[in-house]
This record gives sequence, C-alpha cells and structure tokens, in this order.
Amino acid sequence: MTAATVLAIAIPIIVIVAAVGVISAARRRDTSDATGSLSRETRKRDRGEPGLPDAPHEPSGREVEQAAADARRGGGTAVMLAEKAPVAPYVPPDPEAVAVTRRQFFNRGIVVLMIMALSGFGAAVLAFLYPRRGGGFGSKITLGKLEDIKAAIVQNDGFYYVPEGRMWVTAYPQDAYPKAEKSGVYVAPVLNGMKNGINALYQKCPHLGCRVPQCVTSQWFECPCHGSQYNQVGEKKGGPAPRGMDRFGVSIDNDIVTADTSNVFLGPPIGTNTTGQEAEGPHCITGGE
Repeated sequence: MTAATVLAIAIPIIVIVAAVGVISAARRRDTSDATGSLSRETRKRDRGEPGLPDAPHEPSGREVEQAAADARRGGGTAVMLAEKAPVAPYVPPDPEAVAVTRRQFFNRGIVVLMIMALSGFGAAVLAFLYPRRGGGFGSKITLGKLEDIKAAIVQNDGFYYVPEGRMWVTAYPQDAYPKAEKSGVYVAPVLNGMKNGINALYQKCPHLGCRVPQCVTSQWFECPCHGSQYNQVGEKKGGPAPRGMDRFGVSIDNDIVTADTSNVFLGPPIGTNTTGQEAEGPHCITGGE
C-alpha cells in the first residue's frame, strides 16, 4: 500500500473523529452551562418591574434558569417561587342558562321548523281549495256588456278567451237553444247564457286537465295532450274525454254579463250535439273525426 493511499484513507477518518469530538464537547458545554440568553425586552421588564412591598419576591427569568443550572451541577441555592394564587371558588351556572342542552335545542328547532312548513303547506292548500271572493278565478267575474262580448267573439274568430276566469266564451246559436233546453243535460245557469247567445266554457280538458286551445281552421276545441275534440259550444266530438267541456253559469243584469267561476258544472254527456256543428276545415290535432 502506497503513502498516497494511506493518506487518502486516514484524512477522512481524522475529519470524522474531529467532528465527533467537537459535537460531544459542545453538547457537554450546553448541558453544564444551560443558563440561556434572555432577550433585551425580557431583561428590561425584569429590571423595570418593582415588587410589591407586602408580596413575596417574584424571581426573574434569569434567576430561575440559573437555579436550574446550579441544581443540575449538584449545588447552588434553590429559588423559592411565589405561592400560587388561590383557586377561584366554584360558582354554579344559572339553571335557566343550562336548562336546554344543545341536543334538545336542535331537536326542538327541527320540530318547530317542521310545524312551520306543514302549517304553510296546509294554509296554501286551504287557500287553493277555498273560493276567492275578492275577484279572479273562484269568484264571480264581470265579463262586460253582452254586445261587447259578442263582438269580441267575432273579432277573435269565434273564440274569446278570458284569462281572469280561465274560460273560453263562444257564441251559441239562438235556433239551437230549444233543443238544448229540451235535452235536459244543461242546468239553468248554463242555459241562461245559451238563451242570450253565449257559452262560458272551462279551459281544462275533462280527460286529464290539459288546457284546451281553439282550432281556428276546424272551429273546434282540440286538446293537444290526447286528442280530445269538442265543437264550438264544448260538446264532445272525439277522443278519450269522458264528457263535453265543463262550464260556468252566466247571469245577465242590465246587459252586464257575469260568470260565476266558484261553481263548475260538468259538461254534457257523450253523444250530446245540440248545434249539429261539424268541422269547418282541417283539424289542428290529428285523429279527429
């Protein structure tokens, strides 16, 4: 083995041994002289805080650390720490403040919210079912003068829609009224409108409740949902509907027409055809007669 090889091996070994020695000496020094170094602010506070004349001496941070270091060395004078302040007496909380636990609070809150939700739903259902008396659907609606209504029917190609009452108003032929009265399928409030040449029809299809639009080409009502068809006065002509279109009673006082939407009268049975009106043009819904 050459000298260069010996030096190459010996130098790292010497460096490692020296490093271990330095680290060990530093650890021993830290252990034997662990007084630490206080910050400038801490030292300033220790010097500037005078002790109370009647209170025991409160040792500074430096004194505590020095006493701990002396104790580790096996000598020195122990530092007497000030007595701890007495424990504050237990004061029971107000019973009203702890009467409800968190779980009880959440449970009661959930119950209250459920009651409020059900109350709101019930009020909405009652408001929907109870007829409104202040106007609008579910009450008596003034349609206007009889002559103006007939003019509006002609102007709208035979179908006059009243959105406030959810109804269609159509003309009823005067010569067909005796047949309608003799048929016995119409009640007096409905016949009262027919006698004066008008018909107030509920917009909902008796089949499944779809809104029935008019078909200008056929001059019929034709339901887009399932193909039920009715002539211009709401008598059934085809489709799955169980009867003709439902209708409202009409009253006329001093030429002013009023429709009572609080009471819906069932439409005429299948086979009723008091006007004899057939389709006057192409159907808007396929499958018509």
